[in-house]
Amino acid sequence: MFSTKGRTDTIPKARLKEIHAYLAQILNNNNCSAISVGGIANHVHLLFVLFKTNTLANIVRLLKSNSSKWINEHNSYLSHFGWQDGYGAFSVSQSQVQKVVDYIENQETHHHKKTFQEEYKQLLDAYGIGYDEKYMWD
Repeated sequence: MFSTKGRTDTIPKARLKEIHAYLAQILNNNNCSAISVGGIANHVHLLFVLFKTNTLANIVRLLKSNSSKWINEHNSYLSHFGWQDGYGAFSVSQSQVQKVVDYIENQETHHHKKTFQEEYKQLLDAYGIGYDEKYMWD
């Protein structure tokens, strides 16, 4: 998962599916099978199979750089679009894939109750990952 620069609600609801489809295409074009891509106006979640010859950092770099360029070139309403510098990545066991797909597909409903920051901290806590908030929100 990663958010828009400053976690601003930059992506219009009418363009979400188009942008999510483009992100899935980037994954698929790089031998990383996209399972689910979704999110809301200020962040995305991507569930995919990381191909053995790719690194996570490289795939995230490709996703963010290629999609930012595409969004800026093809959507005049977002002429200065950018993603945050960081990202969060978590492994998922096969038995939990459908649960994660459902979670990704229901982001709008989910975020009526919880912000991106609250969600991210909850995931870090659930996975036992320590953090210092002064370095998390660029």
